[in-house]
Amino acid sequence: MSKVIIIGAGGVANVVAKKCAQNDSVFTEVLIATRTVSKADKIVAEIKEYMPDSKTRFSTATVDADNVPELAKLIREFGPKMVINVALPYQDLTIMDACLETGVHYLDTANYEPKDVAKFEYSWQWAYQDKFKNAGLMALLGCGFDPGATQAFTAHHAKHHFSEIHYLDIVDCNNGNHGKAFATNFNPEINIREITANGRYFENGEWVETEPLEISQDIYYPKVATRKSFVLYHEELESLVKHFPTIKRARFWMTFGEAYIKHLNVLEGIGMTSIEPIDFKGQQIAPIEFLKAVLPAPESLAAGYTGQTCIGVQAKGIGKDGQPKVHFVYNVKDHADCYREVQAQGVSYTTGVPAMIGAMLMLQGQWMREGVWNVEQLDPDPFFDAMNKWGLPIDELAGIELVKD
Repeated sequence: MSKVIIIGAGGVANVVAKKCAQNDSVFTEVLIATRTVSKADKIVAEIKEYMPDSKTRFSTATVDADNVPELAKLIREFGPKMVINVALPYQDLTIMDACLETGVHYLDTANYEPKDVAKFEYSWQWAYQDKFKNAGLMALLGCGFDPGATQAFTAHHAKHHFSEIHYLDIVDCNNGNHGKAFATNFNPEINIREITANGRYFENGEWVETEPLEISQDIYYPKVATRKSFVLYHEELESLVKHFPTIKRARFWMTFGEAYIKHLNVLEGIGMTSIEPIDFKGQQIAPIEFLKAVLPAPESLAAGYTGQTCIGVQAKGIGKDGQPKVHFVYNVKDHADCYREVQAQGVSYTTGVPAMIGAMLMLQGQWMREGVWNVEQLDPDPFFDAMNKWGLPIDELAGIELVKD
């Protein structure tokens, strides 16, 4: 049906590519492009080994995702219908520019952030609205799990359960064990910047800033565990409070173990998490970039990873019947199951599957609209159907308040 380019060859790209291979009636030809082509070649070799019956044709190429002319040249040569961007968030704008220049649709899993400032906001990408609309193209932002599926969960709440959502809590638990002393489950540079930044949540029309990991509570994650969870700022909060103006408070919670926090505190204390470049043997390097180089690559954690993830959205407000209501929508995924299916750990899996689904819904026309869009602006029903079909079954709990005020 369609040709696509996947930009990136990390853990998430591995999952996107293999789910495209499973969905070969939609994704007929896929090019995986990245700076280090050997990583893309490895993904293609595994697809041939583990999915020999897939009819999707795969190829690989080298590309610098910071270079718009180089990206545009590759896109023109391959001729895809769309680009799935699972590279670094720093590269979102150059890839969007290349898509505009070549007339192809765009999807990513995380919003743009400048390399030299730990700042997460949609303003840079929302500014592309008129450019994509006038070009007759679609850009779908943040179609991973969080952001992504969590926004579809919120849209599902609004469509099927609530006349007004007043309180929204997004919860993300990784109750897994990879056996390493310290490692991050996705790109270390992005992960650590996110955690060490000040927390922020929305309340009564304003953003409330907190110290990093200042606010916490024990939250029960159904079918998994009760875990201590911390308030972080996450980009989907910005778009959700914009598109659901009845929300009075919106928060994002994530679990971290004591050992992880201790390691992170030590690294931060000695300056290893800094994004400010230092002189090292005559070269300018940010300490966090060096730390990224010595930490285990997220995709290397997959083999032997045990435990589950649980990610969900709790909404409180006024139900369709006019009565107060609380409702929880969530997914639980087992790390070992992910490895058996696509040789990935659960965090990569839960991000990569929604990206494939979003691309599929765009290519099939169910989600295709001109301009720049966030997931919650689109119909959640076909997304839910696809989540259940492609490996991320959704559960719901009514009337139980898991996250307290």
